[in-house]
Amino acid sequence: MATRTGTAGPKRLPRAVREQQMLDAAVAVFSRRGYHAAAMDEIAEQAGVSKPMLYFYLGSKEELFAACIRREADRLTEAIATAVSVESSADRQLWEGLRAFFVFVAEHRDSWVVLYQQARAQGESIAREVSRARRVIIDNVADLVRASGGGRVRGGEPEAVAHALVGAADALSEWALGYPDEPPERSARRVMDLMWVGLERRAQGERYEP
Repeated sequence: MATRTGTAGPKRLPRAVREQQMLDAAVAVFSRRGYHAAAMDEIAEQAGVSKPMLYFYLGSKEELFAACIRREADRLTEAIATAVSVESSADRQLWEGLRAFFVFVAEHRDSWVVLYQQARAQGESIAREVSRARRVIIDNVADLVRASGGGRVRGGEPEAVAHALVGAADALSEWALGYPDEPPERSARRVMDLMWVGLERRAQGERYEP
């Protein structure tokens, strides 16, 4: 009697892998459609899963969006932290961090659209996720400002300068989205030229006198 062999079905993916696929699909759809116009049906279809599975794994649309923000913010902060060498000088560390930031924006445009453009228009829970990642970056930049000042940058000035630097990088990355040929290194150099050169002069005691 012949033995029935049949064919094996598709291998079941681990939950963690499947969740990442769903988040990839969600980031793409949210970036393309915007939060309000994005449909869970479209996200599920792009991820290759059923809509009930999407809800089961990642919850409501708001919870899914929050998960996207959390993951992309962590990816951004990790990319910056990995690129910065603790053995480099303060100005070199800032350069490495800025370059990594603009490389991330260039290589993950959907992520940045979701993080920068759309997250701000959502609720308080979403804003907290963005603020958390931004706070980490600002604190790291403030430390570099302190290190570069040689004791001459005191009080709340490092935090103020860090906010200005991060704000300039945010704004320039928004501009760069419309110019896909802009190299990340050039964007990083723009910020360094505008901010760091002035900071060096300020650390030497120079001040603008109107």
